[in-house]
Amino acid sequence: MSDFNTLELITDRRGFATLWLSREAKNNAFNAEMIRELIIALDQVQGDASLRFLVLRGRGKHFSAGADLAWMQQSAELDYHTNLDDARELAELMYNLAKLKIPTLAVVQGAAYGGALGLISCCDMAIGADDAQFCLSEVRIGLAPAVISPFVVQAIGERAARRYALTAERFGGQRARDIGLLAESYPADELNTHVEQWVTNLLHNSPAAMRASKDLLREVGNGALTPALRRYCENAIARVRVSAEGQEGLRAFLQKRAPSWQSQEPRS
Repeated sequence: MSDFNTLELITDRRGFATLWLSREAKNNAFNAEMIRELIIALDQVQGDASLRFLVLRGRGKHFSAGADLAWMQQSAELDYHTNLDDARELAELMYNLAKLKIPTLAVVQGAAYGGALGLISCCDMAIGADDAQFCLSEVRIGLAPAVISPFVVQAIGERAARRYALTAERFGGQRARDIGLLAESYPADELNTHVEQWVTNLLHNSPAAMRASKDLLREVGNGALTPALRRYCENAIARVRVSAEGQEGLRAFLQKRAPSWQSQEPRS
């Protein structure tokens, strides 16, 4: 694993990684260095076949305050083409996170503003604290949530995205859960306990089947029925059934034992 200045990438011996945003003194705000390091870290995660899933978190009080003000000031002094290069770099980060082969879980505490909502929306699942604060804040400073907008719309729907992108209202963890940005919202002092419960639950699942399911759901999209999609789904289940983990999972179920990818703890 590479050494990072703005991140920590920690691999758990149980088979998953936690990617920490680690600019605590700047409330984990983005700058060009963090964006580039996130791209590199995700590339490392993508290339590590031993990892079952990725957890994305922020060190300190806040998940991320969005874009770093000093970096934004520098960007304002640059020409169109240089700003376009910056936008392409941010887009590469968002698309790479959204397309990561393994499941992703964002864990949110404190502030999550601007581009931070893009990171959360790009993850397959997200949980957070009840007192977390979310905001698509770009219009307050004369900007637009352009690069992150497709992912935010996918996460919360077009109508809610219009409201929060145009008003820049702040909303809390429970509201984030209600509109689909978070899967669950918990009291702040219970968040870490629930993170461990989510991790434990994911570790019960077949790593290959989770990857296959993520590919499947990406192909299914909004569920529009077509002959091509029908054929894809038929082939997908056939491939999974004859795979090594598919065969092991079926045998374990019939023999009433834990499959090989689980620890030897009693099955619940």
